Amino acid sequence: MEKFTRLTAIACPLPLSGIDTDQLIPARFINRQRSEGFAAYLLHDLRKEPGFPLNDPLRAGARIIVARRNFGGGSSREAAVYALQDYGIACVIAPSFGDIFASNAVGNGLLPAVASEDDVEAMLDTLSAGTTHLTVDLTECRINAGNRAWSFSIDPVWREKLLNGWDDLDFTRSLQPAIDAFLVNDRTQRPWAYSM
Repeated sequence: MEKFTRLTAIACPLPLSGIDTDQLIPARFINRQRSEGFAAYLLHDLRKEPGFPLNDPLRAGARIIVARRNFGGGSSREAAVYALQDYGIACVIAPSFGDIFASNAVGNGLLPAVASEDDVEAMLDTLSAGTTHLTVDLTECRINAGNRAWSFSIDPVWREKLLNGWDDLDFTRSLQPAIDAFLVNDRTQRPWAYSM
């Protein structure tokens, strides 16, 4: 995975609550091979609606989405994250996320940034007023648009994984010194457990 530290990019406002995984990629498209890509199917049915924000030429090449609460709820389909990534999205900002979606996002290098509802509404207003770019700084857990700034939160382990570009195995390997120290101590405390 690539490291995620700081991203300045076009942001797309999606002022909707409860965008679930079936909306992110409808079930009829998930049987494709990962190598075939899922970008064309991201929000497939919603994008048919006139004026849908992701179709706005000002938002072409968006890498950031700002949405309302419960983004990615519903089923556990990892293809929802693939569709976002294949489209080019590297960060979604929302007040809350579906738990499995957020875990899948981090596992694939996509940042689920949790901001307060008031801050998300302020970002949506800023984007609707013509601002096109946001800067998301994972090292500071800050989002900026010009002179406006907001904070966001993320699980500390997820933050460390994204900052370092680690998957679950890489993160476990980073704990090797602590694991080794535990084993040495445990062998001293419970030698009978190692006498096999």
